[in-house]
Amino acid sequence: MTTRQRATPNAARRRETSRRAILTAAFDLLQEVGYAKVSIEGIATRAGVGKQTIYRWWPSKGAVIFDAFLMLSEGSDGEAPVLPDTGDLEADLTAVLRATIEELNDPRYDQPMRALATEIAHDPELAAAYAERLDGPLKEAKRRRLRSAQQAGQLAEDLDLDVAVELIWGPVLNRWLQRTGPLTTQYVDSVVTTALNGLRPRPTDGTPTRG
Repeated sequence: MTTRQRATPNAARRRETSRRAILTAAFDLLQEVGYAKVSIEGIATRAGVGKQTIYRWWPSKGAVIFDAFLMLSEGSDGEAPVLPDTGDLEADLTAVLRATIEELNDPRYDQPMRALATEIAHDPELAAAYAERLDGPLKEAKRRRLRSAQQAGQLAEDLDLDVAVELIWGPVLNRWLQRTGPLTTQYVDSVVTTALNGLRPRPTDGTPTRG
């Protein structure tokens, strides 16, 4: 084995150590000083690296924050997200939305997620990365769970699954983003019940069925 070959694993470990230090520093600073005051310089100083190291891996502060959120929320393990499928659609969706508001109400994630929402609205490159790496896979997992319910006769056969996803998750995310009201279990339970009342198949007399 050559010297170059022996050094490669150590170099890879150093890169990963530096990368995680940068992401952790970005996440910590975001909570300490707020997004507007976080800078690449500040992240580099906290992580003990040079600015050029950060710019080698990320094109912007928003991109660093995005990766920091993925790492610390355990959302970058490479596995496609999967929603629970117990056969009881209402119970499964209620469990998922309750877990969602628990995360949205967590002070550790509130600032990063709000900062990301702002950056995504103004940065097309970051928006594309968000759609590819997080939002897209999550939406597919949601569609897959609804498709399973549709095949089981629990949802209307002609249901547009993309619209159904927005009807179920949209109110929760909008309430959080706009701060129009508290995110409580009672609220999300009502969202699930109300949405499913409109999405279930209807008999010929127009009365909604339950599944």
